[in-house]
Amino acid sequence: MAIKRVCVYCASSRQCDPAYHDAAARLGRTLALNKVTLVYGGGSVGSMGHLADAAIAEGGRVIGVLPRFMYDLEWGHRGLSELLIVNDLHERKRLMIDDVDAVIALPGGCGTLEELFEAITWKRLGLFGGPIVLVNTLGFYAQCVAFLESCIERRFMDERHRAMWSLVERPEDVLDAIAGAPPWPHENRNFAAL
Repeated sequence: MAIKRVCVYCASSRQCDPAYHDAAARLGRTLALNKVTLVYGGGSVGSMGHLADAAIAEGGRVIGVLPRFMYDLEWGHRGLSELLIVNDLHERKRLMIDDVDAVIALPGGCGTLEELFEAITWKRLGLFGGPIVLVNTLGFYAQCVAFLESCIERRFMDERHRAMWSLVERPEDVLDAIAGAPPWPHENRNFAAL
């Protein structure tokens, strides 16, 4: 599978452990060096800023998607290849996942988690078929995966739904995880409901 364009969900926090910002920068660098276009939330600070800055520094193509109210608050990154201004968060999420080969989730807060869970839901319903990779910096996603496992164990999700996501410890492993992800055909929606 040729990986040309990915969506990355991440945070804007400036107060989290610097290891999260470092992981974001390493991911941005990895994507750029492999000629993968990055689509992300368009912010300039926190993991968002580190992700975009590192990709730009390596000559990568970076597309930000920012709601109008965030643009008006001057939260947008000014150095991107392209900054798309949209009406609201719903439009932002739809546009970010359109025509991407995969979704990557770096650690983040409720916004990042909401985007991640929507992508998993869309995959379950056959609306998105690409790989979903969680970057487990400092063990961040261990509890999230345990929670998803609990949903499977309690029969809110099918055993086969476990294949919808993968977990990597290092940003440098993301592209291999995407390349090695099992196919997720549209027909898998047939077991979306138990």
